[in-house]
Amino acid sequence: MTGPDSARGEVVGFDHVAITVADLDATCRFYERVLGARVEADYKVDSRTIVRRVRVGHALLNVHQQGNGVDLVARRPTPGSADLCFRWGGGIESALARLEEAGVAVREGPVPRVASDEMSAQSIYFVDPDGNLIELLAS
Repeated sequence: MTGPDSARGEVVGFDHVAITVADLDATCRFYERVLGARVEADYKVDSRTIVRRVRVGHALLNVHQQGNGVDLVARRPTPGSADLCFRWGGGIESALARLEEAGVAVREGPVPRVASDEMSAQSIYFVDPDGNLIELLAS
């Protein structure tokens, strides 16, 4: 038998990533405008949205409003503490064009990288409204 014992299971990837933000609506508008994100669900308490589930391409992002009262979070959920890398489906030039069109400054790149599948890639980096570092990785 090759590979891990299927009865024990194994990690096969991320289901979603959660980030904490200062302004839920502003951050979600940024991801919609810049990366084409789509809101899938809002989780509300007393008619106030405290978490928004957002699809960014094939990735899921749960966006938590800072101070939302949810207890099942990291020890110090802090806006601007994330470093996220999204795989980009086109060449790095198309990612650069998307950021330019959206008026988003590139912080660094393109720079050569090696992707999780060991393939050569290029990355560009920018920040979201909270200062989270966002990477677009194109193979």
